[in-house]
Amino acid sequence: MKKITIIFLAILGFSCSGDFKDVVDFTTVENPNLSEASVVGQPNSSSIWLSGLERQLGFVFNETLVLAELGSDNYLNTQTFFNQFLDGLNIQITDPDMRDTQRQIQRLRELAVFGKDNVGPGDPNYTAATEAEYNYFEGLSYLFSAMYFSALPAEPLGAPISAEQHYQNAVTAFDAAIGINPRAEYHLAKARANYYLGNKAGAVQAATAALALDPAFDRSVSYDNANGPANNFEGALYGRATFDDLQPLPTLDFLDPKYSFLSPALDAPVHYMKAEEALLILAEAALSDNDIAAARANLTSLLDLVATREVRNIDDSIEQRIEVDPGSRPDKADVVVNGRTGLVLDRQSGNVDIPSVSGTSLTAADIAAMNDDDAGLTLLYRTRQEVFIAEGLRFVDMGVKLVIDENEILLNENINEGDTGTAPVIPSFISAVVADLDAISYDAGASTASTAIDLSAILVANKSAAEVVPFE
Repeated sequence: MKKITIIFLAILGFSCSGDFKDVVDFTTVENPNLSEASVVGQPNSSSIWLSGLERQLGFVFNETLVLAELGSDNYLNTQTFFNQFLDGLNIQITDPDMRDTQRQIQRLRELAVFGKDNVGPGDPNYTAATEAEYNYFEGLSYLFSAMYFSALPAEPLGAPISAEQHYQNAVTAFDAAIGINPRAEYHLAKARANYYLGNKAGAVQAATAALALDPAFDRSVSYDNANGPANNFEGALYGRATFDDLQPLPTLDFLDPKYSFLSPALDAPVHYMKAEEALLILAEAALSDNDIAAARANLTSLLDLVATREVRNIDDSIEQRIEVDPGSRPDKADVVVNGRTGLVLDRQSGNVDIPSVSGTSLTAADIAAMNDDDAGLTLLYRTRQEVFIAEGLRFVDMGVKLVIDENEILLNENINEGDTGTAPVIPSFISAVVADLDAISYDAGASTASTAIDLSAILVANKSAAEVVPFE
């Protein structure tokens, strides 16, 4: 029985004429342009519905990216209009961002299911490619549910199911899409689900299949700067300019801002399913098998691929690193970070080159010197952090999970506070270093900077923990 029962009782005692009652009885009003019949059964409705799914995915990333990037060690939140709690991993059921993130993911699921079950079959012009996309988007909704929550309902007001079950549901949906119209990103999405499940064989098979279809695939979600949704994360990384809202670790400075201004009509896309991930999964699997030759080969292929990706030459001179505390963060190209050079850019001396799809500090020499030991695995996780910056994966690699929001707990009879999913998951080795996730030291006179911790090394040191490093 629910701990809190809410009963709404309304008594209306007006003596109104029948005509006036009709005026205020809004339950009978129907907009013919918004009715189900205006969509289901109409020619080409399935492709229009698919466009709506793509748009909804933009809203999903606007929620998940903000929380995931703030909660990771990628960025320090200095003064944004974004969540003020995630930087310290203060995750609460009353936080409206929990509500909004959960709802956008669930809305994606419901739109995909309705498209698959109703809109598509009713469209005389329904295609196999569109049907596959509906299954893919349904799979993405389960994938994101599992990546960011320890438990969530898989249907309206349903009982929460575990992240593991959501991953399994995602695999089923991706298999359905692959069976209809195989695409590289469908295989990669399946590989990611299997990766986080710890199913090495399944992840390797799917990653290999993705690369076989297209060794350089890249699927992105687009943003409409004029009509919405705009890329919210771009707003903080670049659009708010002198506010210097989000500051990356100095080790990631050369990758910032991943999203920058494109045009008045188009905002920067998020590249969320790309071949680089398949190569990194294969490299990690090879390391776990003590096959250093295969790991090196995959990472060499990764370097070759990254070299082909777009690099944007942008004017970022308005970035001050940082306005609220001038001189507190490294901003010169000669700064040595953790004993390494070339990681910090001088934005005041001219345009800077920023990778817009993938970038990394990994070198051929690093790969040649790599061994199948903890140091090699740490290098791989550092590379994952770089390649996936501003894409929401570092947070997942940390093993942290968000919570079911308070509204869902109160209104869903299948959930009570204290149930699985209503408390955050933060591994003990992460909670122990929360204060140091974004902490740095900087000596401007000596041109040296260092991070307080090496989180990649901490993840690898705790590789036997269930929450992280899934192949170990």
